[in-house]
Amino acid sequence: MYCHDTYGLGHIRRTMAIAEHLRGRNVNILILTGSPIVGRFAFPEQIDFVRIPGMIKKTNDEYQPMSIKINPRHALDIRMNIITATAKTFQPQLFIVDKEPLGLRKEVLPTLQWLRRCLPRTQTVLGLRDVMDDGVTVKQDWQKKGVYDTLQSLYSEIWVYGIKDYYDPIREYDIPESISKKMRFTGYIPRKVPDKKAVKEVRKEQGIKDNEKMVAVTTGGGGDGYPVMDAYLSMLESERAPIPFKSVLVTGPFMPVNERLSLSKRAKRLGVRTYRFYRGMEKMLAAADLVIGMGGYNTVCEILSQRTPCLIIPRENPRKEQLIRAQVLNARNLVNFIPWPSYTPDSLRKAIYSILENPAIHQEGMAGFKMTGFDVMSQRLEHFRSKKE
Repeated sequence: MYCHDTYGLGHIRRTMAIAEHLRGRNVNILILTGSPIVGRFAFPEQIDFVRIPGMIKKTNDEYQPMSIKINPRHALDIRMNIITATAKTFQPQLFIVDKEPLGLRKEVLPTLQWLRRCLPRTQTVLGLRDVMDDGVTVKQDWQKKGVYDTLQSLYSEIWVYGIKDYYDPIREYDIPESISKKMRFTGYIPRKVPDKKAVKEVRKEQGIKDNEKMVAVTTGGGGDGYPVMDAYLSMLESERAPIPFKSVLVTGPFMPVNERLSLSKRAKRLGVRTYRFYRGMEKMLAAADLVIGMGGYNTVCEILSQRTPCLIIPRENPRKEQLIRAQVLNARNLVNFIPWPSYTPDSLRKAIYSILENPAIHQEGMAGFKMTGFDVMSQRLEHFRSKKE
């Protein structure tokens, strides 16, 4: 499995969830990733990782080394060589690429070409999230990079981790039939659901009494999450009446230190607990009565898996992906959201009180929502096995 992960937690958490599901007797899984925090995750038997030098996205097309101070081209060459050498040594029967069809700056292209040439029976799969970006942007980017040709010639299948009736990338991205016939819509990818005992322990840990409400605020990796948490704390600071709920903030490991320390000081004065990284985030989300977060694919899947009412604050730059996802899911009463231009302490206050007072509409929507991602992936694996037999 390849997961470029230049920034944030979404890609590596999605990759880890898929790996744990695909793991089985006589199945070894190796994850190639640039995530700087991959070592913090607990890896079960038969899953391991190869860490390639990390890169940070400066713009949609510009990346720089995360830690080592070398020319970006040299860092990319190192990554490409490690990826190719690992694939040649491991000789996988299945190679799954997360999101980027060519990898970061085409670093996976040599591996895909080698597999097609030297291991033609290896199944190559591209895993796409439900929404990549708005149609115009994706089409321009894919045409510029030659992605359509790569999808046609180097991938066995394309797994879309979403629901076609919700958002149809075939239509939005002008995908021709020669490629669309390879596409399989898996549905959303479920996450671990803790038992009632674990949820109760988290609420006790956070000092939440049986008759109290708990609001959890998370911004994923946190790199661009400061404005969300700043407005949330501003809302609490402006409250004159007693606040009828308790709050927990998880800033994310990539929030700049100065921003994180500023939030922590303000939160401490308000009696609000903050965490940089919370191991077992699914327990925190399940324990909350309301989750406030940005609209990344990983965050949304984790929230929906726990059936917790949520309020999404989707960013609109550098991609429209989160906004589109929020609109699509809001139309089906799965999430509530505040558009970024309308996000203020006052609009946040109104939305929070409305959801806490009447969570039923979202709970009903989520109750009938099926997350079929793993079921469909299992079916595809059986299909691959039957082809080899």
